[in-house]
Amino acid sequence: MPFGHLTIAYDGSVLSPRPWTVRQSELAVEVGARSPVGPVLELFAGAGQIGLLAASQMQRDLVQVDVNPDACAFASANAQAARLDVAVDVRCGAPESVLDETERFPLIIADPPWVPSAEIARFPKDPALAIDGGADGLDLVRHGLDVIRRHLAAGGHAVVQVGPDEQADTLVDEVVAGGGLDAVATERYERGSLVVIRRSPSVERG
Repeated sequence: MPFGHLTIAYDGSVLSPRPWTVRQSELAVEVGARSPVGPVLELFAGAGQIGLLAASQMQRDLVQVDVNPDACAFASANAQAARLDVAVDVRCGAPESVLDETERFPLIIADPPWVPSAEIARFPKDPALAIDGGADGLDLVRHGLDVIRRHLAAGGHAVVQVGPDEQADTLVDEVVAGGGLDAVATERYERGSLVVIRRSPSVERG
């Protein structure tokens, strides 16, 4: 299906691209212009469309991470089809297994599952692995935030997608409570929300 100017291949084993999430790619490009140089990290990459669309507009290499082997296969195939002038490195596994502790990224994109477990039956066409976010929908969002805390470079930004309800407010509260990061912008849409997180240029964990 079309996703921005890209054509993305996928099947029922992965989450179908949501047209509104083109905005997540656009927002990543916008905050990337204010971030240090270096590669982009995409967490919960799925078929890879959000990171690929962002990378296609920036001269930055791209690292994509997902635990689903089918998603990794589609992300790799879509990267090849996109013929980008940057390197795309698809890593299949949990972030803590496939990212080196010393790696830092000035821009991180995260699209974690955020549907509460009790509600996933409302979406029978979507694979549970791609949408089940636990009891309150935020289990994988919190996991992604922990990865961001460990791997976001000083002066860098992250763009995190969550649900269209109060999840964005909860994420902002947890960013502030954890220290070291700031939630600097929130955009709300009918189908979801986007939260921009920033690390101060003078603060870097580890």
